[in-house]
Amino acid sequence: MPPRSSRGAVLRTIAFMPSSTTSLRVRYAETDQMGVAYYANYFVWCEIGRVELLRQLGFEYKDMEIEHGCHLPVVEASCRYKSPARYDDVVTVETRVSGLRSSVIRFAYRLLGVRDGAVETVLLAEAETVHVVVDREMRKCPLPEPYFSAIRQSMVD
Repeated sequence: MPPRSSRGAVLRTIAFMPSSTTSLRVRYAETDQMGVAYYANYFVWCEIGRVELLRQLGFEYKDMEIEHGCHLPVVEASCRYKSPARYDDVVTVETRVSGLRSSVIRFAYRLLGVRDGAVETVLLAEAETVHVVVDREMRKCPLPEPYFSAIRQSMVD
């Protein structure tokens, strides 16, 4: 059965989308008193991965806003935490487009951590965000062609 959004709409899912990888280091300001990353920061890290994925596809999010008046607000977000990220850990965010419709994009993320110079990675979390394409007045609209084609093409490569 094809995946559905929370509203029941079928999303076209592509399993072969290559992922984009972005690394960052957990900053002290992102942790609590025990040195564990605050849970909401995982969504900030997902945003970093998402922006980098779009950049790797040949465009920048700010250009979508300025040149095409196109915005991608998050309408749904989920995260399943598997292991805590800690201060100074290196976190790798793997990001891919997992669903695409004319005005809906679904991104999937895997957040992996490396601790204390270890070679093996630890799965920290798996997350997903759903975005609706809107114009400057926050009205739903189709994703403009240069972006839609680039994302769709990357899903079949």
